[in-house]
Amino acid sequence: MIILKVNGAEQKLDVDPEMPLLWVLRDVLGLTGTKYGCGQALCGACVVHIDGETVRACVTPVKRAAGGSVTTIEGLSPAGDHPLQRAWVELGVPQCGFCQAGQIMSAAALLRKNPRPSNEDIDKSLAGNICRCGTYTRIRAAVRKAAGLPTE
Repeated sequence: MIILKVNGAEQKLDVDPEMPLLWVLRDVLGLTGTKYGCGQALCGACVVHIDGETVRACVTPVKRAAGGSVTTIEGLSPAGDHPLQRAWVELGVPQCGFCQAGQIMSAAALLRKNPRPSNEDIDKSLAGNICRCGTYTRIRAAVRKAAGLPTE
């Protein structure tokens, strides 16, 4: 039995401890906001937070989260009104939308550590998140807007 908090709710899971956290979230708990992209921790579509730190859920065994707190895109702001989520909508960031949960989760971790990031900070922090549609300039603008900075 693995016990962890997911989006603030305690979960008792009878799963293989080696099962990737992504499949626990999506298939066991029904939290489908976190996406499967590559399965190799290369694209960032599966980024979630464990105790505030970003992890690639596709390669993270659920046992790593045992006793900890996992936050998914659904838990970032249940009402969908986190400053990043609002900025994403206001600036029309998503095109296909597939990578956006991972982008937002990576950006949230950045803003928690660095509330007024430079463009270089944003680009460096999100470099591991691939957007196949190429909305990188809108992503950067949304992170800046959420941080209260000019969107340029």
